[in-house]
Amino acid sequence: MGAPAGGRQYPAPPRRLVQGRGRGGLRPHHRGEQEARARVACSLRSPRPSGPPLDGRDIPAGEEDADERALRRVPELQRAREPQGEAEADDVPALPLRIRYRLGRALPATALIHALVICNPAAGRGLARREGPRVARAFRKQGWTVDLVETKGPLHAGRLAAEAAGRGVERLIALGGDGTVHEVANGLLRARSGAALAVVPVGSGNDFAKLTGIYPYRRDIERAVAKIATAAPRRFDAGRVLGEYFVNTMGLGFGPAVVRTRNAMPSLKGFLSYLVPVLRTFWSYRPIHLEVIAAERRETGNMMMLEVCNGTTAGGDYRFAPDADPGDGRLDVCLIRAVSLPRFLLAIPRVMRGTHGTMREVVQFRTRSLTIRGDAALLLHLDGELRAPGAAECRVTVERACLNVLVAK
Repeated sequence: MGAPAGGRQYPAPPRRLVQGRGRGGLRPHHRGEQEARARVACSLRSPRPSGPPLDGRDIPAGEEDADERALRRVPELQRAREPQGEAEADDVPALPLRIRYRLGRALPATALIHALVICNPAAGRGLARREGPRVARAFRKQGWTVDLVETKGPLHAGRLAAEAAGRGVERLIALGGDGTVHEVANGLLRARSGAALAVVPVGSGNDFAKLTGIYPYRRDIERAVAKIATAAPRRFDAGRVLGEYFVNTMGLGFGPAVVRTRNAMPSLKGFLSYLVPVLRTFWSYRPIHLEVIAAERRETGNMMMLEVCNGTTAGGDYRFAPDADPGDGRLDVCLIRAVSLPRFLLAIPRVMRGTHGTMREVVQFRTRSLTIRGDAALLLHLDGELRAPGAAECRVTVERACLNVLVAK
């Protein structure tokens, strides 16, 4: 161990710097990888002393290891070698992939993860904005390098996700509800990125979070983050319609009408924000005439609603497809024909329990694609986001295993 001025002890230098290349009992290329790992692990954990090298001699520039020269060009690593304040003590830099490949197992896996938290400041009536800094700190305590950014308006989350994926960010954390997840997922899918999506659910609707195992921890930020930090990536399917993706559900008819009513009643909170719009919409709603064509089934007639599901629930607590699997390569279709008011009121609790499949007005099947035709321009919702494409026909398909999602163990 060397003892520089001030009495602080520093690790001994790698053997190759003292003995020269080719010695020490290891073949040069094996020894070089081990020394690169050891050198960088030391540099991340212990700032280098000022003054001469630890073995008391200067190293000519020509003898510098190629890994060392590459690592010195990484700004994040240089910042990590500088003294840090208390607020930054938990940050560990995310290194480029080629450097991490050389490091191997020299550092814990979580120390190499770079994440971006995309916060929708309006989600949860401002809860996401208030919790954003706390979420970022919680991830840093898990050893992640984390940036936090707020969205500025509609579709901004998707652009942020695509840009971050292009920079090599490995984890995209949606801090918000299903609308935020929808935009972030679309950004990743359009960028054809392998970055993994996670969600910290703080929105009014958190259906996608139920698929990731994080929903039970929505009121405990620290536990939710801890679950995400140890979650395993899983490949999810995604539905696609009219050039846009959905990761949970898309719907026509009654569903989009309820979304429109709910958007006009911002004062409602919690469960009432989903039940009251359903009841109010029914009094003015008229069933729509649809033709639904799939390889497995064909239906034509007046219909209350049509939900095409990748996930199990929509609208908070309505289990339209209780047996859906977001990784099975198929979409679960739930079609409800026109019903009377008494039958409709009976159907609501049964849909919430997921037992509506035995009702004669309900049709359920699985498919990889379907075509939907209406008598007028269609109004859709994609993951709860309204879309009015102006077309009377659309084709819905599934893209298999296209999205990496962190699922809690």
